[in-house]
Amino acid sequence: MTLPGGTAPATATAPATVLADAVQLQGDGTLVASGGVVVWHQGARLVASSVRVDGASGDLTIAGPIHLSRPGAADPDAEAVLIADSAQLDRELQDGIILGARLVLARELQLASDRVTRREGGRITELGNVVASACHVCAGDDNPLWEIRARRITHDAQTRLITFERPQFRALGVPLAYAPFTVTAPDPTVDRRSGFLRPEFRTTSGLGFGVKLPYFRTLGDHADITLTPYLSLDRTRTLETRYRQAFASGATEWNAAISRDDLQPGSTRGYVFGAGRFLLPRDYRLSLQLQAASDRAYLLDYGITDADRLWSGVSIERVRRDKLFWGRVGNYESLREDEPNSTSPAQVADAIWMRRLTPDLIGGEAVLEWSVHAHRRPSNANRVGRDVARGSVGLDWRRSKILPGGVVAAGLAGLDADLYRIAQDDRFDPVVGRVDPLAGVELRWPLAGQSGGTTHMVEPVIQVLYSPRGRDDDIPNEDSRLIEFDEGNLFSDNRFPGWDARETGLRANIGATWTRFDPAGWSLGLTGGRVLRARDADGFAPDSPLGGRSSDWLISANYDSGTGLAVANRALFDDDLAVSRNELRVGWLRPDLQVSAGYIWIDRDEDEGRDTDASELSADIGWQIARGWWGRAETRYDFAADRAQRAALRVAYRNECITVESGLSRRFSSSDLLRAETSLDLSLRLGGFGAQPDGPGTVARRSCMR
Repeated sequence: MTLPGGTAPATATAPATVLADAVQLQGDGTLVASGGVVVWHQGARLVASSVRVDGASGDLTIAGPIHLSRPGAADPDAEAVLIADSAQLDRELQDGIILGARLVLARELQLASDRVTRREGGRITELGNVVASACHVCAGDDNPLWEIRARRITHDAQTRLITFERPQFRALGVPLAYAPFTVTAPDPTVDRRSGFLRPEFRTTSGLGFGVKLPYFRTLGDHADITLTPYLSLDRTRTLETRYRQAFASGATEWNAAISRDDLQPGSTRGYVFGAGRFLLPRDYRLSLQLQAASDRAYLLDYGITDADRLWSGVSIERVRRDKLFWGRVGNYESLREDEPNSTSPAQVADAIWMRRLTPDLIGGEAVLEWSVHAHRRPSNANRVGRDVARGSVGLDWRRSKILPGGVVAAGLAGLDADLYRIAQDDRFDPVVGRVDPLAGVELRWPLAGQSGGTTHMVEPVIQVLYSPRGRDDDIPNEDSRLIEFDEGNLFSDNRFPGWDARETGLRANIGATWTRFDPAGWSLGLTGGRVLRARDADGFAPDSPLGGRSSDWLISANYDSGTGLAVANRALFDDDLAVSRNELRVGWLRPDLQVSAGYIWIDRDEDEGRDTDASELSADIGWQIARGWWGRAETRYDFAADRAQRAALRVAYRNECITVESGLSRRFSSSDLLRAETSLDLSLRLGGFGAQPDGPGTVARRSCMR
């Protein structure tokens, strides 16, 4: 049955559908429905005990309990639900007066009132003598964790704003704050809206107790700015800012702050970090970055970043199936005490072009690479102010063939040529050229088998390479000082990370891998091998893991439980089983536990700038303390120095209406420019106002069960 349309034309409004236990149509056109009444009209659903529809006007007189909603909304979580005792509504189920009502927004914020007025087609909902809260309220205990009381609260469904007239904030029924004016806040469906964000309270040993009060301002649909005053008991006056903007072809974000504090009296301190990324024609991507700071201590004092080298510059890249181009130009600024900017490579420029080829004449696959590099030191002094420019071209070729028995054989060849221009260092010729050819063969024998549903894979590998030996002192080594030797480059023709140094001579890379895949879902992998040489290695120190005629043994193991636990370990040791390097990493991910930990041991190596052994543990652990409680602990401990570098502990509590986060951290390192520091911060977020971000762990929800 459909509700009568009254005297209005039939096309003015779509008819409503009524489902009820009993429906009576009176002589004047009035319709009375009773007993489990459900009315559907233009996406709205009304559930009530009885509904009386006036035959002349089409207005509805409704007896409760009433439940009015729009279940067909595109986002069910953004649905507004109205629950009431009785109501007088127009024929569109939009405007009217509702008594004994409770409005629920986005299943979070509840507004209870004795009288609700809806107007302007249901856009404006006005509640008088109202109580608002996102907390669960149980019968017999009508004091929620927090509530806002006001003479009048107005909700605008179009702008999604809630206006409070003379609001009073209460916690557990106790009044804590009162505003003798009108306050506006976004409803729970709003992702971004101008206004004040949650305050943050911070206490540090250097700055004392302080408060941050961010103000967020939208600048249209694609830009916004956040201004955050930071005041700390007359010890700092700081203004932080963040600007973000999205474009049709990219986005940019800028963060900055300016301060006057007691840590460096009379000095204006600050920083600015900016970045942008844009899509250019023909699939090129442009990246911009600016990083500048008055001093490194500022970045640490205000908890911005631990970075001690800042990069500012422009880069451009394009990646296609068989081509790559990448280039950059910019400036490094070092904030390290023992690294003067005047004698460090500050201005740097790089460009790389690579193309993959499949030559028809000889088959296989080849990679052609062109690259240029230049760096400049601000100092003009001899040797310490050395400037270098380099141009390089390289060609690598590989062709594989499967032999009888499943052995995979490959032929390798390569040619690298470099031209260097060296200035302000009388130990080197101004112009130096170098050509390094390479030839080699490789044999792999991949084997696989199954036993009881378990799959085993074994692959022994031997790789023999030859490059003519050259002089090591013709070119300054500035980009290949730190050497890595792991399963990723065990079978590499060159383990130097840059261009300034290359492996030469006759050598063999030998090793094997074994992997087990268990039907229960876990897997275990092992890789082992070493490098053998006809003569002592060029470019590697004798006590380096890659030095001498034979390198250290490399053993790598990794385990994956298939249920969130992953363990990886790699070790380097000599024939006497003396370990020179060892690295252990553990990751464990569960709904109630998140673990990321690592331990590293590295022998001292003066050629790599390490005068002492490195022995360091780092760990980051998050766990579910109790329902709604999430803890996080972080530490970094230097065993060689027998002291912690930093430690932190954070605790967060979340329920359906409030989120409280608190953290205690300590930085132990200190120097002439840096000081050890302890900081404590606290922040509170009320639910029901603006979209709430998800956090780890569970949410504590109040239960009314006795």
